[in-house]
Amino acid sequence: MQAKKRYLTLLSAGTCLVLLLYLGGVWLRAARRTPPGSRHGPRPGAERPWPRFPDALRPFAPAERPGPEGGGGRVSPRQRRDASAGLYRGRRCRMESCFDFSQCRKNGFKVYVYPQQKGEKIAESYQNVLAAIEGSRFYTSDPGQACLFVLSLDTLDRDQLSPQYVHNLRSKVQSLHLWNNGRNHLIFNLYSGTWPDYTEDVGFDIGQAMLAKASISTENFRPNFDVSIPLFSKDHPRTGGEKGFLRFNTIPPLRKYMLVFKGKRYLTGIGSDTRNALYHVHNGEDVVLLTTCKHGKDWQKHKDSRCDRDNAEYEKYDYREMLHNATFCLVPRGRRLGSFRFLEALQAACVPVMLSNGWELPFSEVIDWNQAAVIGDERLLLQIPSTIRSIHQDKILALRQQTQFLWEAYFSSVEKIVLTTLEIIQDRIFKHISRNSLIWNKHPGGLFVLPQYSSYLGDFPYYYANLGLKPLSTFTAVIHAVTPLVSQSQPVLKLLVAVAKSQYCAQIIVLWNCDKPLPAKHRWPATSVPVIVIEGESKVMSSRFLPYDNIVTDAVLSLDEDTVLSTTEVDFAFTVWQSFPERIVGYPARSHFWDNTKERWGYTSKWTNDYSMVLTGAAIYHKYYHYLYTHYLPASLKNMVDQLANCEDILMNFLVSAVTKLPPIKVTQKKQYKETMMGQTSRASRWADPDHFAQRQSCMNTFASWFGYMPLIHSQMRLDPVLFKDQVSILRKKYRDIERL
Repeated sequence: MQAKKRYLTLLSAGTCLVLLLYLGGVWLRAARRTPPGSRHGPRPGAERPWPRFPDALRPFAPAERPGPEGGGGRVSPRQRRDASAGLYRGRRCRMESCFDFSQCRKNGFKVYVYPQQKGEKIAESYQNVLAAIEGSRFYTSDPGQACLFVLSLDTLDRDQLSPQYVHNLRSKVQSLHLWNNGRNHLIFNLYSGTWPDYTEDVGFDIGQAMLAKASISTENFRPNFDVSIPLFSKDHPRTGGEKGFLRFNTIPPLRKYMLVFKGKRYLTGIGSDTRNALYHVHNGEDVVLLTTCKHGKDWQKHKDSRCDRDNAEYEKYDYREMLHNATFCLVPRGRRLGSFRFLEALQAACVPVMLSNGWELPFSEVIDWNQAAVIGDERLLLQIPSTIRSIHQDKILALRQQTQFLWEAYFSSVEKIVLTTLEIIQDRIFKHISRNSLIWNKHPGGLFVLPQYSSYLGDFPYYYANLGLKPLSTFTAVIHAVTPLVSQSQPVLKLLVAVAKSQYCAQIIVLWNCDKPLPAKHRWPATSVPVIVIEGESKVMSSRFLPYDNIVTDAVLSLDEDTVLSTTEVDFAFTVWQSFPERIVGYPARSHFWDNTKERWGYTSKWTNDYSMVLTGAAIYHKYYHYLYTHYLPASLKNMVDQLANCEDILMNFLVSAVTKLPPIKVTQKKQYKETMMGQTSRASRWADPDHFAQRQSCMNTFASWFGYMPLIHSQMRLDPVLFKDQVSILRKKYRDIERL
């Protein structure tokens, strides 16, 4: 029995071996067979042992079925992309494959703008883009130091029918000696393609360049490589920009209209379907969706039966009135995916309802649009009214507030749009310190939170509440000394002793910006806290705001050498600051005003209840503002401050108010400070300089020009100790010494 089993096993194995030898021989003969006359291996189409995959990233999608005549059926998304080969030849590009990181890691994130070529026209919008780059802290005029390159050739409008269209751009770009097939280049574009299909082709081979493009589709968008930017008009301000229109929060947050739209209706061609169907939703009451056919040269040739009625209805409503009195604003696609209505709705605190399938929303890599917009579907237009009516009032209020934050943080000017684009690219390059979603989507936003300072949110003054933290309970005093130490009765020594007695003082830093040598150690009074004397290298005004490593606390008490403060006043000011760590808190207050006769900003030191600045001669703020002052502000403003030896306190107030959108906080009326300052007669005192006041007037206007608007905010709030000036026993008051001053 066992012998029979062995026999069957051997027979089966032999049969398998014969079959393998036979099949192998057939395959070898087929592989070696060549057509007549050929001596170069197998002909095209011959069988191969392994299939070749020319497109390793080919998506797993069913192929289009051929039509009845053998031709292709409807055009697939892939075929549409291939039709734009000039633009998307590098469609598989990612930062890891089409970007050289070496220069960035060697020299930091520097951006070079090509010099303008003689005779080349540049539209005003693109001039604003280039000016924003050249005025930023990223700009370098040395291409050898650059990490990123931007063309001076105008690429914003690539519609061949536009008067701004630049001809022969292909050859002009290829002739650039630094082009290098577009590697490490960034191309800005607002309009691409033309009638009738409006493709996304920019008309030249971009190679491995990144695109910062408006109206870009998710099909053609290369994630973590391209940047989707908003479509903005030629009138969009270069810097600053208008604030959002939400002045106060109304509860409930509903307005006159629930949903509005007013715009063109395209009778034929791409983008016409959605707008042609809006009349189905329009009810003329709280849903007002208006379209007009009256645009273009030959609109009457294509007018339909609804055109006259739509045009008449269109003229009845004022667009601005609708925009400012609507809760939701419809943003349907136009000829291209993007629309001017998007930014208009954001500014007006009208929650955008997006109807543009396939549009990669602006800065989608970092902005969570679900917090500020309703993302609809063009195929479900009829469901839009019921959808937005179901949104709770709390959610509507949150959406409106977020529209205002995003508008002012990233979209209100060309400069902010450009800087946001550059910051996103910088985050990709330096991933280990890149900003997270919380930073980008919460106040003050990604442009004011510099990741080079710290990768820990608790090191910034804006996120204590989010993290459930509090700032450190001590401060570092920084005393700015500019006069020699000749007497033991000088104000700087009295100030040093008073500050050292504070229960919250961790250390005192004396910044010696005097031309005379440092005093000997025994000249300084003995204190219970460390006193560190730092000799300023350049001895300029801006050096008082350098981010010194010696500052180990969150809070900085900034003091002029002739400031007169008691220990009690220091303690109270610091206690107030702990509740407002993102703001400047202090004693000497000043204000600004608009002078109609001179049409410029004015500066006043009048003793009133209204103020917009707290001078840094006696103020507490977060140490992060030292870093921001040094690395965010341009060298031109800091050089102006240093040359005048003036205005550094005004510039710091401008910066902090621009970041926080809040005024500083004044504590306890203290006339002694004013009287002491006004009474200074020493030549070293800036207050004794007759040109001091005029210089400060000039500084304010220069600063406002750079910021693009006036960031200072007026306030009448003053925080006093509990029972301050109350007719009760002095023993019941914690800060009783303040009333005696």
